[in-house]
Amino acid sequence: MKENGTTKTKSGSFIKELLSGSMITEKIILRNLWYVFLLTFLAALYIGNRFHAEKTTREITRLQREVKDLKAESLATSAELMYLSRQSEVYRQVRERGLNLEELKSPPFKLLVDKK
Repeated sequence: MKENGTTKTKSGSFIKELLSGSMITEKIILRNLWYVFLLTFLAALYIGNRFHAEKTTREITRLQREVKDLKAESLATSAELMYLSRQSEVYRQVRERGLNLEELKSPPFKLLVDKK
């Protein structure tokens, strides 16, 4: 019977400590203080990693948009250069600027030199 009496006392004190809050503050938290610190540190690390990942994702998106814009600008510049380098366009610009240049009437020829 003594065993039943002691278990009732222990369970009664357990409920009393649980309701008063002393069990949580003194026994559980203080005994596992390093575990609580570890969990807090891991949570902060997780949050920091999440912010870093979102920042990296935003930067990748911005750089992809910039590459797309630069590619479009490159294609436009290339098309304009192709247009300006056409023979008829070069002739028109020479005439407008008055450079006194003339087109060749005969095709160019190659000079051959004998090496002796």
